Amino acid sequence: MKSFFDELYENYHRDLFQFLIYMVKDRDLAEDLVQDVYIKVIKSYESFSGRSTEKTWLFSIARHVAIDHFRKQKRKRNKIMEFFDWSEKGEQLRDHETLPDEVAVQKDEVQRVYRALDECTVDQRSVIILRFIQGMSIQETAEILEWSESKVKTTQHRAMKALKTIMGQEDKGGGEREEA
Repeated sequence: MKSFFDELYENYHRDLFQFLIYMVKDRDLAEDLVQDVYIKVIKSYESFSGRSTEKTWLFSIARHVAIDHFRKQKRKRNKIMEFFDWSEKGEQLRDHETLPDEVAVQKDEVQRVYRALDECTVDQRSVIILRFIQGMSIQETAEILEWSESKVKTTQHRAMKALKTIMGQEDKGGGEREEA
């Protein structure tokens, strides 16, 4: 077990951490989630059957950990929204957190893509990160997301269309974007 874990850590820790930073946009939170992933890896080591590669298994766990985090955050936001009467002021809680230094790349065009990625759905963001940032194949992405390859292709197509629309709206000076 120890050598298996050490090998996983050595081979994939950097990519795993980067994936989670792209997903949650917070270095400290990504570090916490990486620890959660490794805890799940240790707990589920015995159930790893080898039907997928170690990398796709690890990233699948990471994706589920990130989604669980988003669900918890949504529940917390909903509780806060229920506690306060926001209807009078029409206010909503918004997350205006800036990108971590590791993600904020120097070129403006890349920064625009990252900002536009925040506007995409979690599924679209997952596909874009896995396919284009992590450089995984459609098959590997499908295994990680536990989807068919055609669903990965469809989601990728919709994500690219959404990014194009979002970035086009930004070029025109903002405004409401169309739903893709």
